[in-house]
Amino acid sequence: MAQKRVLSGIRATGRLHLGNYLGAVKGMLALQDDPDYETFYMVADLHTLTTPYDPKTLKKDVREVVLDYLAAGLDPEKSTIFVQSQVPEHVELAYLFSTVISLARLQHLPTYKEKVTQYPESSTVALLYYPVLMAADILVYKGEAVPVGIDQEPHLEVAREIARKMNSAYSLDLPEPKRFATKGEYIPSLTGEGKMSKSVEGSFINLTDDLETIKSKLARVPTDSGKGDKVPERGGVAVLLTLIELFEGEDKKKEYGQMYLGEGIKYSEMKEKLAGAIFTELKPIQEKRKEFEENPELVDKIMSQGAERARKVAGQTLQEVKGAMGL
Repeated sequence: MAQKRVLSGIRATGRLHLGNYLGAVKGMLALQDDPDYETFYMVADLHTLTTPYDPKTLKKDVREVVLDYLAAGLDPEKSTIFVQSQVPEHVELAYLFSTVISLARLQHLPTYKEKVTQYPESSTVALLYYPVLMAADILVYKGEAVPVGIDQEPHLEVAREIARKMNSAYSLDLPEPKRFATKGEYIPSLTGEGKMSKSVEGSFINLTDDLETIKSKLARVPTDSGKGDKVPERGGVAVLLTLIELFEGEDKKKEYGQMYLGEGIKYSEMKEKLAGAIFTELKPIQEKRKEFEENPELVDKIMSQGAERARKVAGQTLQEVKGAMGL
């Protein structure tokens, strides 16, 4: 049976945080190790341009993501690891896809509205076009599974819609990609509001943070008196319980829930233990990252070979689509 293709990527905003790791990278690793899938993982530097960024640090930010990918366990022997802008077929296919999707459809996406609210001075065509390029990112490899967070589901629906319209209009066989969900598909911000994000100061823990930094960040998570009639489902306490479930297990989360309803929780002790559990998982990733940092030539080779492999596959799909469209 032919392998199914997988595409996923993370924007080039520098070092990865727990939200990226639990929401996307863990899913990438699971699919990489499944023989039923052929996996393509990119650093989405073109998508980074859709919101304010620093051109002077972009190349460094791209490399930080590649290093975190490799440190977390993405293996160039098993997966094609590449940088989006080094595979120009993505952009050309996106333009072809833009001929079948309406402006109104893109303007009504909740993700677009959120970004316009967040960056009112950066309401660009590129931002509006983001889901079309994302559809091309996936479909240029005929990707069927996409390990991304639940917040990307509206974009995947656009990709499925584009695939259906292209197949109907031009007798193509583009798949309708589905999200591959992970247990930590939505990691809340340490501030207690919204999701963990690089754009919100104090909301994230990086994969490269040491134990003291993790302790310091958790210490700032807002809490309450430590006891009550109902275990909080929102805010800082809920954030801590979510992280406890992911790093210490469901039983430990239930134990804290019972304490909250009874004798009360001592948050300083809870945060201390949670920091230790998080660091225990991150430490081997940090050690492996250091090895790659000390071997820049190997990292360069992985990136160039990945782009070459990706272009071979992407080029075939692009030619197929262009031929079907009469180009």
